[in-house]
Order: sequence, then structure tokens, then C-alpha cells
Amino acid sequence: MPAAAFDLSGKVALVTGGGRGIGAAIVTRFAEAGAEVIAANRTQDVVETLARDLSGRGLKVRPAAFEGASRTQLHELVDSTAKAAGRLDIVVHNAGGCPWSSIEDMDEEKLSQALAINLEACFWLTQAALPHMRRNRFGRIIVTSSVSARVAMGGGAHYSAAKAGVNAFIRGAAFELAREGITVNGIEPGFIEKPGRGTLSQPETMQKIGSYLPIGRMGEADDIAYAMLYLASEQAKYTTGQTIVVDGGSTISETGFAVERQWGFE
Repeated sequence: MPAAAFDLSGKVALVTGGGRGIGAAIVTRFAEAGAEVIAANRTQDVVETLARDLSGRGLKVRPAAFEGASRTQLHELVDSTAKAAGRLDIVVHNAGGCPWSSIEDMDEEKLSQALAINLEACFWLTQAALPHMRRNRFGRIIVTSSVSARVAMGGGAHYSAAKAGVNAFIRGAAFELAREGITVNGIEPGFIEKPGRGTLSQPETMQKIGSYLPIGRMGEADDIAYAMLYLASEQAKYTTGQTIVVDGGSTISETGFAVERQWGFE
């Protein structure tokens, strides 16, 4: 589907975690749809390379530093973005993650880190964006949540709790802002292929995970980016307070046994 199906011409979008994987795909598809995109990332050289490559295609993409998830840092990021671009229409909070830890081994730092980047940042980004979006009588706040908000994996209770909080935030914020032309929504990705050296990025692991999914494969970053593109568009004006699950059907089967019984494992 061409990005032009959802036209973001004249819009300015800020995307956190915009350097690799899902974030890079969101930045790319939004820019192709006509938006001016500010891609904020903790690893600066990665996002600078992405911005340079996309700018070389004639797209409007600028890199920005994602310094941290505190209220002050995120207000500064939003305000500097709006000042440089002259407006701010769309905020995508895609930055997230946390170190794995069992509940038994959890410490305050790990829990605080998970809550700060995944959940608390939603509050601060939205709070900072409101004055700018109110001036436009238009706003799209979109968060990358996770199916981990509704299903579990060992070592990820803190992440699941944070993402469940994200989904509750989406509903609460959407209700508060519903009469202001500002919508708040999210995407819940399942297993998505991503670059890296971690266990879940290894080909044999990805193939095994795919065999457990009804659709038969892990997702691609663009599967998330195109769903985000819809939520950012004018066509999504009547959609708010929702999360769209994009997971290849992982949350619909009773167990992996159901998939094996239906299709077998390769």
C-alpha cells in the first residue's frame, strides 16, 4: 500500500526511538506520506544516518537527540521540535524496552527504568505537546504499546505492567482530549523482526517463533508503521482511545499446541 493513501502533507511529526527497526519504518513511511519528521533517538549516529539517507530521497527528516525520559528532557524535546518546525501535529512515542529480570531479582533501578521510558514518558510527551496541538485544533498522539500488556513471558513482568499502564493511559488521555481535535491511540506489536545481536534477532529463533504463530512468521517493522500511518492520518479522526493489535494472530490461539494441531510445525 503506498504511503500516499494517507496524506500527511503539511504535518510535523516527532518520533521517539526513531533510529532502527519499527522506529525507522515509522519515520520513513510518515516522511513518504508528506510529513516533516523529527526522528529522536538515543544513539545519535544511527538516526543521523537515517535522516541523511531519507533526505537524499527528497524527504523531510531531521535527527534529534533523545536525552532521556524525564519530564524536563521530554518537554525540551517537544518544545524545541515545535519551535524549529513552526508547529507540531503528531507525536509517536516508540522508544521503550527494559532489561529482562525475574520478579525475584528485580531491583528499584530496573523497575523505575521500565516505568519511566515506557509509561511515564507518555504523560510528559503528551503534556508538552498539548499547547502546540491545541493551536492547530489537530493532534495525533500514538504510542507503541505491546501484546505484553495482555500476555506474559518470563522475566518481563515489569515490562508487561508498564505496557498495561500505557493502554490505560491511552484510554484516559483520549477521553480528556476528545473534544479538542486530539486523538490518542496505540499499536500493540507482537513478535517483530528487528536488527540486533540479541536472542530474538537470531534467524533460528525467529523461524521457531514464527512456527508458533497462526500467520506462520514474525512481523516486519512496516506492519507496525502502516498501522501507525493510519492512526496519524485524517482518516482516523473518529478513532481514539484504542490500541490496534498487530501480532500475526499470536493472541488468538489457545496455546502453541493449537497451532501445531492445525498446521504442524516445520
